[in-house]
Amino acid sequence: MQRWSHRRLGRRTLEYGLTFLAAVTINFLLPYLAPGDPLLYVIGPEATELGPAERQAELARYGLDEPLHVQYWDYLTGALRGDLGTSLTYGQPVSEVLLARLPWTLLLVGLALLIAVVLGVVFGATSAWHEGDRTDMGLLTAIVVAMSAPGFWVAMLLIAVFAAWLGWFPSYGLRSGTPGATAFQSAADIVWHLVLPVATLTFVRLGSIYLIARNAVLSTLGEDFLVLSRAKGLSDRAVLYRHAVANSMLPVYTRFTLQVGVAIGGAVVIETVFAYPGIGRVIFEGAIDRDYPLLQGAFLVLTVTVIGANLVADLTYPFIDPRTAADGTEVSR
Repeated sequence: MQRWSHRRLGRRTLEYGLTFLAAVTINFLLPYLAPGDPLLYVIGPEATELGPAERQAELARYGLDEPLHVQYWDYLTGALRGDLGTSLTYGQPVSEVLLARLPWTLLLVGLALLIAVVLGVVFGATSAWHEGDRTDMGLLTAIVVAMSAPGFWVAMLLIAVFAAWLGWFPSYGLRSGTPGATAFQSAADIVWHLVLPVATLTFVRLGSIYLIARNAVLSTLGEDFLVLSRAKGLSDRAVLYRHAVANSMLPVYTRFTLQVGVAIGGAVVIETVFAYPGIGRVIFEGAIDRDYPLLQGAFLVLTVTVIGANLVADLTYPFIDPRTAADGTEVSR
């Protein structure tokens, strides 16, 4: 089993810690960098109707009368404690609103990325094995065309065909709200509502994984160990999937981990089109309602998700491919 050296682990911890600090700092400064009154971003349009005494009281209530460095320290320590302020729209702590929505976004993104990885690897490996022939050209052309389609257009097309025309799946929401439904019926209802959003996000994310898998398998097919595998009489399927694909997974794994944060951010449009109750929908609602505390919290969650995905990828590289072990990494069993 691979384990990191203390030097490498310390360096990575410092890098990701500084990245998080920079993200929190930018998030804190957004209301101050934007034109207008910072109090407007905290309590909404009502700030313009306050008298001098009321305005001063509101500034003191939210700590906006303090020096900027004190406000920054309070925001930073609050973020570390999970205190992201109060949502103007919901009247609840932002952390509670986001925690209620985050699992649904993770479910949507997780299912879509898992399906996209499986299909992308299968299609990419098949395309690489048939390099230059009709199968390869057909798959490559179809995937490139699919990559050029905007997510909202794919979502509207699926709704028009499978919801409006065929009536197979619902076009919005997460539940039908059927009274007296059993636990199994409720779970099946959620899956039924997830089909079109998951299909849309899978379609949008499939192309990049396919291209990475195709290129990785192509670079592996000429290796000597594959020639030896063929000489031993292994079937084409065994050579392709057991050896070529298995030794080409590191770039795919890298793309998968990087796609997690990107997909959560990209789910804003898809969740909005399908009225899906996730983080993306929260961002849309916060922008419409000018709920800046909610927007700040959502952006911070997205940032932490991206950083976390990169950290997980970095930590697990040596377990996926021992060749990535470096800087004094030792092997223990």
